[in-house]
Parts: sequence; structure tokens; C-alpha cells
Amino acid sequence: MRGFRLCAAGLSVLALTCLSATAFADEPAPVQGSSDVDVVPPPPGANDWSCRPSAAHPRPIVLAHGTFENRLDNWFAMSPRLAAAGYCVYALDFGLGLGGTVSGLGPMRESAQQISDFIDRVLTTTGAQQVDIVGHSQGGVLPRYYLKNLGGTPKVHTLVGLAPDNHGTTWGLVGLPITLVPPATNLVCPSCTEQLPTSDFITQLNSGGETQPGVSYTVIASKFDEFATPYTTGFLNGPDVDNITLQDVCPGDFAEHMAMTSDPVTIQLVLNALDPEHKAPVPCGIGSIHAK
Repeated sequence: MRGFRLCAAGLSVLALTCLSATAFADEPAPVQGSSDVDVVPPPPGANDWSCRPSAAHPRPIVLAHGTFENRLDNWFAMSPRLAAAGYCVYALDFGLGLGGTVSGLGPMRESAQQISDFIDRVLTTTGAQQVDIVGHSQGGVLPRYYLKNLGGTPKVHTLVGLAPDNHGTTWGLVGLPITLVPPATNLVCPSCTEQLPTSDFITQLNSGGETQPGVSYTVIASKFDEFATPYTTGFLNGPDVDNITLQDVCPGDFAEHMAMTSDPVTIQLVLNALDPEHKAPVPCGIGSIHAK
């Protein structure tokens, strides 16, 4: 759901149409039957298919982007930090729409299946038993469907959601066009209407419990979120859940929905969630989006 950069979306479409929709040279071709398609190159530090997890970090990290986003622009800052910390990092594009040029638009159940296929590919290639997932916005919600409905629970140790709309979103600044013209919206962006609070997808996702046994959950949300609204929509109920409000950690952090994946505070919170036994101090006040 991270999306609706109202001015930038058109430019993104034009730029993406110049890129190949097939796998890039740094990656093997998708496995037979896999539905993942690569729209843009992976972010720095990601998709080194020769990487083998270490004893210190035995689980590869899978990065899942948001609506109207892709793996490169969503993870350009976080991916190299994770790789520098010693993780094998992997990122995919899913939910292609608008003629196969923009990611995160397709029906959410299909996107979740694409994530499932990609995780199987990562596990097979690396020899790991489980992955950890870091997802932003819609990318923080889809893994929950994968865990609940696609047999993903035994394959995932930790799910970290950044501004996920786990209980749907009122869509903040763009709520009016989304809710007033759902037929037109659904034609272009099925995932947009599926992220409304009353959608069948959200209702079914949260029925019967919001978490799966054996999986550790961390949700990081910002009070300044303008798209996953209200910002508390991401918080989960259940065991082994850590719901974090960014401003409770660093009151002077003004990172909103789109800035969270490149926010130094958020990145450190992600690293701490992935390796809670070796937590490092959070760098409050560092970066242009923080109060001086």
C-alpha cells in the first residue's frame, strides 16, 4: 500500500517501461511455475544467489515492497545495511499492473503466492530451513496471508512489518477517490480496494486470530503516516508480538509512511528485531528527517 506518490507515479511508470520485465543478469531465471517477475534491478546488497547464510545469521532476509513500489526504490537504503550486517538478502517484485510496469497493484492473494514461490526459491538455493521477512506497507500484510493460508508458517521465523495496514486503511490523503470509485480503482489496482478495512481480504485475514504460532512479529509504525491510516492499523494482537511506535523510541523522528524504509531509526529497529540478542542503540537525531 505504500503508494500514491501522486506526482511521481507517472514518472515512475515512464521510467519502468524502459526496463526489462525479465530476470536480470545477477539472478537465475525464475523456477518453472514461479510467478515472480523482475521489473527493476534488485537493491544494493540483495539477490546474490551465491550467498550462503552464516552461523551468526542462518536465515536469509526476504524484502517485500509496498503498493505502487518496487524492490529497488523501496529497499535502496535498508538492503545494503542488512547485507553489511552479514545477512543474505533477497528482494522480489510482485503484483504487476499497468501493463506489467508497476508492482504491488495486483490481487493480493496472487501476490502472496508470488512471495511464496520466491521464498521457496530462496530456501532451495541457500539451503536454509527458514527465512525472515521484512515488509513495508502491503508488503507487511501479504506475508501474513502466506503464513496463514499458503503453508508458510514453518518456513518463517520472524516477520517485521513497517507501516503495514494489517486492519485495512482509510487511505489517508487519497481515501476519497479510493472509496468513491471502487470499480474504477479495482480495475487498475485491485490491491487498493482489497486494503480497505471492510474488504473480504482484510476480514478473512484477521478472522480466527491475527498471528501464527512459532512466528515472531514486530510492527513498526509512525504517527506521521499519511497512507496506512490510522497508523495503529498495523498493530497486531497475539503472542510474540512487539508493536512499536517510532515516536515512542525517538520523539523527534518525523519519518512518515514513505520515508520509513530509509529512516536510520527504523533500520536499526529492524536489525534489532532480526537479532534481538545483539541489539544496538537506536540512532535518534541522525538523518535529515529527524529533529536536530
